[in-house]
This record gives sequence, C-alpha cells and structure tokens, in this order.
Amino acid sequence: GVCDGAGAVIIASEAALKKHSLTPLARIVAYHSSGCDPSIMGIGPVPAVTEVLKKAGLTLKDMDLIEVNEAFAPQYLAVEKVLGLDPEKTNVNGGAIAIGHPLGASGSRITAHLVHELRRRGGKYAVGSACIGGGQGIALIIENTA
Repeated sequence: GVCDGAGAVIIASEAALKKHSLTPLARIVAYHSSGCDPSIMGIGPVPAVTEVLKKAGLTLKDMDLIEVNEAFAPQYLAVEKVLGLDPEKTNVNGGAIAIGHPLGASGSRITAHLVHELRRRGGKYAVGSACIGGGQGIALIIENTA
C-alpha cells in the first residue's frame, strides 16, 4: 500500500523545561549520523549505531529497546546480522514494513514509539536508527526520564 505522512517531536533545553514547568518524556543521550559506500546504502545504521553507542559510553546490551527502520527486508536483516541484534527487544511493535515508512514521519515515529514503549516497560535506554538513501545512517539514544 501507499504510506505517506509527516510528524514532529518537540525538543527542549533543560532551561526551557524549567522556564515553562515542563516534564520531559525522555532525554536525548547522544546522536550520530554517518556514511558508508552508497553501493551498500542499507547498512548505514551499523556505523551510526556503533558510533552513537561509543559517544554515550554504552553498549547494545545496555539498550532495553532497539528500533531499526526497515526500508526493506534485506536491508534490516543485514543490519540485524552485523550488529547481532536481539529480536526480543528490536522493533518490538513492528517496524516500517508492518507500519509504513513515510519519509516525512519515520524519525518522529521511531522516536515516539521508543519513548512510549520504554515508559510502558519501565526500561532505561533505547536506540533508534534509520538508513538514509545514498549511503547514510543516523542513530539516536534516548533515556526514559520517568
């Protein structure tokens, strides 16, 4: 089917949270974007996830949830294999193949799913990632603030 959409996530500084008496749902721990050979563009989440974990001083074992955007099945399977992802905590509510992959909303969808699922499960950390056409990848680690 056809899937299109848009999304937004509000990000605020600690000062803005205090000024407006807001309570955050999660905290951004680290983020990283990376590039790889465009001929293997779907593998972009691998260097992005590897580097964001290094930045945060964390490992995949520290992650309670992992979300890898599934641009298409072989792309996800390659990332899963190289990173050695645990299927019990990866794309736990289905990924883009099941839900859809609207380019204007995928980052927001991944972030929102991770935030709410972390809170539901009482987890601490999650990493979300996506491949970006042309040989790029991006990853974000969030921390549950509940």
